[in-house]
Amino acid sequence: MATFAKPENALKRAEELINVGQKQAALQALHDLITSKRYRAWQKTLERIMFKYVELCVDMRRGRYAKDGLIQYRIVCQQVNVSSLEEVIKHFMHLSTERAEQARSQAQALEDALDVEDLEADKRPEDLMLSYVSGEKLRERSDRELVTPWFKFLWETYRTVLEILRNNSKLEALYAMTAHRAFQFCKQYRRTTEFRRLCEIIRNHLANLNKYRDQRDRPDLSAPESLQLYLDTRFEQLKIATELELWQEAFRSVEDIHGLMCMVKKTPKASLMVTYYAKLTEIFWVSDCHLYHAYAWLKLFTLQKTYNKNLTQKDLQLIASSVLLAALSIIPYDHKHGASHLELENEKEHNLRMASLIGFSLDPKRNSTEVLSRSSLLSELATKGVMTCVSQELKDLYNLLEHEFLPLDLASKVQLVLSKISKHGGKLSSASSVPEVQLSQYVPALEKLTTLRVLQQVSQIYQSMKIEVLSKMIPFFDFSVVEKIAVDAVKYKFVAMEVIHRMGAVSFGNLDLESDRLQDHLTVFTEETVDKEHKRLLARKSIIEKRKEEQERKMLEMEREEESKRLKLQKINEEAEQRRLASEYTRREEQRIRREIEERELEEAHALLLETRNKRTGRRKQNVEGEKVTKQALIELALSEQVRERQEMEKKLQKSAKTMDYMERAKREEESPLIEAAYQQRLVEEKIVHEREQLQAIELSREHHEGDLKEKNRLARMLDNKIMFQNKIVKRREDEYNKLKKETEEKIKNLINARREERERLRKMIFYLQTEEERLTKLREEEEARKHEEAERRKKEEAERKAKLDEIAERQRQREKELEEKERLRKESLLGRSLDMPLQQVDHANGARPSEPVADAASAAAPASGKYVPKFLRGRTEGPGVAPPPEPDRWGRSDNRPPQSSDRWRSDDRKPSFSGTGGGSRSSWSSSRRSGSDR
Repeated sequence: MATFAKPENALKRAEELINVGQKQAALQALHDLITSKRYRAWQKTLERIMFKYVELCVDMRRGRYAKDGLIQYRIVCQQVNVSSLEEVIKHFMHLSTERAEQARSQAQALEDALDVEDLEADKRPEDLMLSYVSGEKLRERSDRELVTPWFKFLWETYRTVLEILRNNSKLEALYAMTAHRAFQFCKQYRRTTEFRRLCEIIRNHLANLNKYRDQRDRPDLSAPESLQLYLDTRFEQLKIATELELWQEAFRSVEDIHGLMCMVKKTPKASLMVTYYAKLTEIFWVSDCHLYHAYAWLKLFTLQKTYNKNLTQKDLQLIASSVLLAALSIIPYDHKHGASHLELENEKEHNLRMASLIGFSLDPKRNSTEVLSRSSLLSELATKGVMTCVSQELKDLYNLLEHEFLPLDLASKVQLVLSKISKHGGKLSSASSVPEVQLSQYVPALEKLTTLRVLQQVSQIYQSMKIEVLSKMIPFFDFSVVEKIAVDAVKYKFVAMEVIHRMGAVSFGNLDLESDRLQDHLTVFTEETVDKEHKRLLARKSIIEKRKEEQERKMLEMEREEESKRLKLQKINEEAEQRRLASEYTRREEQRIRREIEERELEEAHALLLETRNKRTGRRKQNVEGEKVTKQALIELALSEQVRERQEMEKKLQKSAKTMDYMERAKREEESPLIEAAYQQRLVEEKIVHEREQLQAIELSREHHEGDLKEKNRLARMLDNKIMFQNKIVKRREDEYNKLKKETEEKIKNLINARREERERLRKMIFYLQTEEERLTKLREEEEARKHEEAERRKKEEAERKAKLDEIAERQRQREKELEEKERLRKESLLGRSLDMPLQQVDHANGARPSEPVADAASAAAPASGKYVPKFLRGRTEGPGVAPPPEPDRWGRSDNRPPQSSDRWRSDDRKPSFSGTGGGSRSSWSSSRRSGSDR
């Protein structure tokens, strides 16, 4: 880790490394400086270092380094100079956005570039092969290689900045700006997945803000400025979600806004609430919740009529028309028929939740369907003044669908009204917060409602009707669609009808399954066992209730115990964590102060030592001790002075910031009416100037028109000459064009022939080279195979020769071993005979021959059966334990010398061997001769 005496040195070192191309080393040097604990006091040099640091991070796409550096810099300047952190973060986001835009422009330029090398080929062969193999287009490859990495880094930049700025009252404006820029990024590049993650991140930040209420510098949502920033962010999130058509995320955004309003218990401005209800109308319409869609339109109409004084009568009429049509589009029957108790409870909870979002407060104990229903909504239209604002055509439509009884002509009359209504709508004026109203979107729902009304009215006056007649009465749909609508209406008891395709007719009224006869039969059948079943059910219900109460009581007790244990454990852990954090903080502060004091004392000690070197030696010790005492006092004074100056500086900064805030607010309050008056006066003046300039422009245009007419009349006499000249020029250019076209075609033909010949020549050359290469390759392979076979043969011969030599060597070793054994036995036999000689002399002197020959040493040493016996001993042994008779002297010697062994002569009878074996035999024979001569 590099250390620098001053931050300027680190910046200079980083620039030197960048100039020689070592950006990673420069980034590491700046990172070490920023994360070092030596530089915790803010100074302007640190800001310049951070600018260079974020530039390197963006250039090298090192998001992790950027996040670490920004977190450290936030710690440094959070309490002193927050604007510096804002400038660094803005610069960081600007660089990331700029590099992403550059990558996108570069990819677009690569896509638009055209490089054609062959006039006859649309694409190069390698491009075609790459596109077939990879299965992607040039744009997709360029986006993956150039655009995607930078877009990922830009997205990581937004996430990093939001994580750094979250839940900080001093940085909440910058947090809101970053969130807005991230929303625009998702909107511009249609990043739906990143938008969902961004919404979840912001939602988690707000949840943590409510969870940890003792956090330092926590934003106060009760403050108007903070609340407005959070609401603006959520409304921007809602707008982007609807523009990206992420309706589920848009609904979650609406719940976030509603949660904020419930949290602070304050209603936002009317302009924001208009946007809120306008987006709710879109969400409910897409989700086919026509009832809540109509109620949202009603709330929007009420807000616009009450608070928007600049709204025109036409805009108010369109909004009121939307309210009425939305209310009429609601299905006139309830979908809860036949639902289970659980489904009804879920529906009730859902209605309470939706009513809360729309702005209606309902009693949970009361049935919500009685309050939020189609009938109650239509009754409110008159009380809220909606019917007085709509056109006469919509009033007629309302009377036709709700009050008139015209079963035969209802559909045709409604169709005429709907054809007129579908043409209404369009963009509203700038005074309205709703940008556009389209009444044609309600036409399909109104056609379905008309179909239901026709079926309802026809069922009241007809018992049956032909399918063809009913189809003519409903011109909106085919009969298959009408049948689907009727099935749904019959399911929920709106009408009673049956379609009989076999007879081609429709039957209305009570059907067989609902006849009185069948109902009476079922009633009689059930009355027989109803009392018994009722009692059994009551008893079972009481048992179930008791069991449920007992189970709930046990569960509550267990939950209370677990909650108490959890709270105790959590409290213990929190207290331990607080003590640990406090001790850790105290220890770190003590270490930091001690280290700073030691460094300063060391520097001052060095300075004092240098000063005392020029003084006399006799007084050095006394002066140094005096200096030490004075130095300690000066150090304490300097520390107290620094603390006091820092406190005064912070107080001055806080006071100046508060003064500037008050001055700016007062200045804006004073200049607001003046700006408005100047704006109105400017409008009047510009209107007068516009009218005067428009009159002047009309007069000038009239004069120009009269002059042009005179000029036209003057030039009319030259028309024939102009036509002749034009024909002459056209003919001459046609001849030139035909000539050039012929020459160009000839050149292209020659060029094509030349290239064809060149390709033929290249093809032949390539064929010749390939053939020659194949021939050479074949020769090389044959030569290599021959060499390989030769090597294998040599290797085999070498192995055979080595095996033969090993066998010969083994024979030689065996023969030497046998010779050594014979020599040993010979010596032992000689030694035994020398010991028996005195006994033999005594026997000869007495004239008696031995009855038994003395056993030879070799017979005693004869090997047992199954063991190796030397050849010279095989004839001596007749059997185990029997000594052979002594060999008589071949030359008839009568001396007492022991006979020499004849083994040395037997070695000459063996077959000759290699030099090694013969040499060994000769050496053994010569050694035996020397032994005999010595004896």
